[in-house]
Amino acid sequence: MRALGPALAERLEPVLGTVERHAAECDEKAAFPTQGLTAMRSSGLLGLLVPARYGGLDGTVPDLLTVSQLMARQDMSAAMVFAMHGQQVAALVHHASEELRERVLPRVARGDLYLGSVTTEAGKGGHLLSSGTATRREGDLIELDRMAPIVTGGAHADAYLITALAPGATSEGQVSLVYAERDQLDVQVLGGWDPMGMRGTHSVPMRFTGAVPHDQVVGAPGDFRRVTVDVFAPLAHLGWSACWLGTAAGALSRTLRLLRSPEERRRRDLKSELLLTRLSRARQRIDTVQAMLSHTADVYGTLSERERGGAPWQLLVNALKVTASEQCPAAVEELVELVGLRHGYLRNQPLALERALRDLRSASLNYGNDRLHLANGSLSLLDQETTLV
Repeated sequence: MRALGPALAERLEPVLGTVERHAAECDEKAAFPTQGLTAMRSSGLLGLLVPARYGGLDGTVPDLLTVSQLMARQDMSAAMVFAMHGQQVAALVHHASEELRERVLPRVARGDLYLGSVTTEAGKGGHLLSSGTATRREGDLIELDRMAPIVTGGAHADAYLITALAPGATSEGQVSLVYAERDQLDVQVLGGWDPMGMRGTHSVPMRFTGAVPHDQVVGAPGDFRRVTVDVFAPLAHLGWSACWLGTAAGALSRTLRLLRSPEERRRRDLKSELLLTRLSRARQRIDTVQAMLSHTADVYGTLSERERGGAPWQLLVNALKVTASEQCPAAVEELVELVGLRHGYLRNQPLALERALRDLRSASLNYGNDRLHLANGSLSLLDQETTLV
């Protein structure tokens, strides 16, 4: 994990404290971390990736991953909310028109705009590059009627990046990304959110109807593929992996503090081969994901937009997601076995292993690993030299 600069670390400290205090309650009630979001707003962290010329913190992708990882040590849901907001900001920074950036990014930097992502669609299984939602061009406006079965934090967002077919599209792959503010559309929450884990993300089904100006299309009309390859897919896999890693690392850290406490040292044999082996395996899994995350983030920063569409990079970033989603829950499983029923399995225990395990169960489903393995199998056939990046 990269070290944060002193100024950024100072901004983050009160946010972490707020997130930690409310994590159990948000999980219990499946409630959005409103206090945490308020702290992110006031700290300026919502503007982490906004360039300084728009009033932001001029942070980097490694900064986003470090902050997400640290936040996930306390609450994976709050960390995912933050990481996905960062993904939306990056799309605006790199692909919005200058006029749209000047209108929107200063408000993000001030903490006025928390951005929600509207990319899910019934029947397509999370596939980003297709849509069944038509739009219509009426003068300078784009009219849309968009239903999404899952919108992370959507009921609390101030604005959204929404995928839909470009007006006049002749295939399901001609997808546009549209920026819309809440007051520009009729926004309806269609249902509740009562999952096994990730309960604080409050990822509810929603419907968006109305019209937005055509100049709020992010990137070229019908060319969301370019935004996806350059920003959306990489920052999804990097950001999610950072959150999963932070959750597992936090669980290990809390477990080690318990084992080294006077009470536990009296009742446990810390030289037990089984205990030491389980600790070793948990640490090995976490270190493996950390190494892969750091490497993948470093490679991402060196690649051109064209290179991000190539097989070697796609293989690496997809493998990061699959590896992190498998190894992080496996590390927490090791810890549950190590500390046993009381500390590991029961709810509302100080180690919060039960919550961490429920949250991490979503990792393999968050854009399914089976789909990514199929993609990487096909990409492997294209890369007969086994080019490593």
